[in-house]
Amino acid sequence: MSDTPTYDHIVVGAGTAGCLLANRLSADPNRRVLLIEAGGADDYVWIHIPVGYLYCIGNPRTDWLYRTDADPGLNGRQLRYPRGKVLGGCSSINGMIYMRGQSRDYDGWAAELGDPDWRWEQCLPYFKRHEDHWRGADEMHAAPGFDPRGQRAGGEWRVERQRLRWDVLDAFAAAAQQAGIPPTHDFNRGSNEGVGYFEVNQRSGIRWNAAKAFLRPVMHRDNLQVWTGATVSRLLFDNAADGRLRASGVEVMPVGGGAPLQARCRGEVVLAAGAIGTPQILQLSGVGPAEWLQPLGITPRLHRPGVGANLQDHLQIRAVFAVDGVKTLNTLASSWWGKARIGLEYLARRSGPMSMAPSQLGAFTRSDPARPHANLQYHVQPLSLEAFGDPLHPFNAFTASVCNLNPESRGRVRLTSPRPGEAPSILANYLSTPGDRQVAAESLRLTRRIASMPALSAYRPREVKPGVEFQTDDELARLAGDIGTTIFHPVGTARMGRPDDPMAVVDSRLNLLGIAGLRVADASVMPTITSGNTNSPTLMIAERAAAWMLARPAGG
Repeated sequence: MSDTPTYDHIVVGAGTAGCLLANRLSADPNRRVLLIEAGGADDYVWIHIPVGYLYCIGNPRTDWLYRTDADPGLNGRQLRYPRGKVLGGCSSINGMIYMRGQSRDYDGWAAELGDPDWRWEQCLPYFKRHEDHWRGADEMHAAPGFDPRGQRAGGEWRVERQRLRWDVLDAFAAAAQQAGIPPTHDFNRGSNEGVGYFEVNQRSGIRWNAAKAFLRPVMHRDNLQVWTGATVSRLLFDNAADGRLRASGVEVMPVGGGAPLQARCRGEVVLAAGAIGTPQILQLSGVGPAEWLQPLGITPRLHRPGVGANLQDHLQIRAVFAVDGVKTLNTLASSWWGKARIGLEYLARRSGPMSMAPSQLGAFTRSDPARPHANLQYHVQPLSLEAFGDPLHPFNAFTASVCNLNPESRGRVRLTSPRPGEAPSILANYLSTPGDRQVAAESLRLTRRIASMPALSAYRPREVKPGVEFQTDDELARLAGDIGTTIFHPVGTARMGRPDDPMAVVDSRLNLLGIAGLRVADASVMPTITSGNTNSPTLMIAERAAAWMLARPAGG
């Protein structure tokens, strides 16, 4: 089509990674950049009030509304599987926790890939490149301005302390220390072992998402176009000079229906649609396991069996303890007067429960002292409920959710239809290995041990969920399947690998193996899941992808 627009770069997905990519790539005025987002603008008020995640998850305005398949490891249960469908993506609806993971995560990637550029010390500068840390600059953090060596440092991604504290959480932190977990003031220095309050991506008590940080400040650029309400239905391919396919553009379905549109790319297309969206788009385009695509009437263009495989996620096991003699959100928010006080506090000071991230206190520790590193993460909350979206319990309680940081279980994302508007099949295969079930049992026992420490005794904690009647490894592992739920960290479905690895999807520079002009830059490329929340590692991946893309000539 003669009137088809042509760009140097097309970025698919305006989420966490896509907003940063659009910012960095369009900084070169000689590059014409298109950013495509299936959702709409991030102008919904509940995106910006931290507690508003309650109104964004499960809301078609901001969430893809995915659900998992019935999972054998969860005793046949299905889970709600939120993914952001709005400018800012998951950074607009997530828990706002700033977490890089552990240095060993990246060292492990480097060893697996045979590429030392993925070691922790090589990744750290790319975390710092966009960081705006409340403490200022030191050897591990950056803030806008200059670092101690006089080098320009820091960027747009604001990291702040939370604007609240709770007596019951302070008591849990003290109990964790009595159980052998050291205190920490910073989870992001390479080893996150310890207990302390999480730092969050907020600015003065307001959510700081990737759209605010990276996209809004550059929307005025003449060389950047942003399409919203536009679902990419497939990639377009030409034949490259070396005989490979070459990504030459995208086909887009407008939000109101009608004829598909096309955009052409003279340089590189980069997929940043996330661990669910990226493999779905690849499979719709004929890139993936041929045996999955042919029954759907999709002609395989490139057989890559790793597309959609290797799904990893953190399964949190939520233990609930009723308490006496201390206030929790359960009773503070139980009356209209209490809710009014909470609202007034937020209006006046941008603090209190409305400024809360979903989890406030964190701990990283070992399920077994013999382990060489922390393999568990706690998210502790001064509240309790039966399930996300349900009412708070009518009694004071806290929830100690614990997850296995390094699950062995692997799932998959698979097309169910050749129509792009239909959700793929998502099977996480939680708790599908003996090792994962053992860690689940050990983690519940450790939670009970922390709750039994003297620092909490004044509040008389009583286990409501799962219940003290469950004691054996088998009982606790089954209970983990009954009460476990996703903590919203899917990764790995287009993983990096060596070129001779048949299950790899991209190489260590994030180029799609077997296709020219196509990269992936989101959480789907992680070979193994990071040891903690995955949002900020995704930004680091996008930062690295942008640097590699900018090192090539525009349109090259």
